[in-house]
Amino acid sequence: MRGLHLARVLLALLLGTCAASAEDMLKVAVGARGVGETFVAELGQNAGIFKKHGLTLEILYTQGGGETQQVVISDSAQIGVATGFLGALGAFAKGAPIRIIGSEIVGAPDLYWYVPAASPIKKIEDFNGKTVAFSLTGSSSHAGLLALIAQYHLDVKPTSTGSISATVTQTMTGQVDVGFGAVPYGLDMASDGRIRIIASGNDVASLRTRSGRVNLTNAATLESRKDALKRFNEAYKETVDWMYSSPEALKIYAEFAKVPESAVGRVRELIPKDSVATDKVVGVDQIMAEAIQNKFLAAPLTKEQLAELIRVGELK
Repeated sequence: MRGLHLARVLLALLLGTCAASAEDMLKVAVGARGVGETFVAELGQNAGIFKKHGLTLEILYTQGGGETQQVVISDSAQIGVATGFLGALGAFAKGAPIRIIGSEIVGAPDLYWYVPAASPIKKIEDFNGKTVAFSLTGSSSHAGLLALIAQYHLDVKPTSTGSISATVTQTMTGQVDVGFGAVPYGLDMASDGRIRIIASGNDVASLRTRSGRVNLTNAATLESRKDALKRFNEAYKETVDWMYSSPEALKIYAEFAKVPESAVGRVRELIPKDSVATDKVVGVDQIMAEAIQNKFLAAPLTKEQLAELIRVGELK
């Protein structure tokens, strides 16, 4: 009998260990592999930082923020990194069970628009009458393009082109007139003269003072795994600190993103550390106004709705 009892205890412990391990696993969907600052989860995982916080990440990559958002809504991933704030507001207003757990970037310092070297387009005003690329509807590149159009009063045809690599192909073969990119991708093409960068996110005043991309979870995960989400945010912040202080981080990123170290070296310069602070979601009223203007929202979200959507404070 003692042997049977011991076997039952060991089985219970084993099942408990498996359950605990499952609790520590998070599936994380990330838009656009290696683009801009979207590499935080991957680098933190490889550096053992998330493991220090008791987490193992299963990371999958999407074509952009709109696709990432859908993965979180369907609960195929517990966290979505770098999804467009504009799209998140619109989806929440339509009843999607998403919650914002952090700002992914403030402003759009990584975003840029470019043309092939032989293009007659020389300045932003030359975009008029042209097709201009963005990734997917509701993504940060979509919001950035809409803001660019509004500021410069452009008459262009916004065109969804999917991933950055797909956009390069479509732009260089003339399927779209103006491509979009994000550092560090394309910096080598600009330096060797294959493309010309015409504008960047820093040229759009309205983008500088708001969260352009956010990190999401779904309502069920927030309810059942709040501690794991807190530890995710802690590890994410620690990874950012490490990335901006360690020379080794840039080398690891260059290998991960498969771009020259010379291109990666400009990431810290172009994307200031303050813009990657996860614990502040800013410019909410501004982005809501743009969401209404561009028909992502029919009316502003109420104070109560915003409190339900933006849950950063309780995860600090």
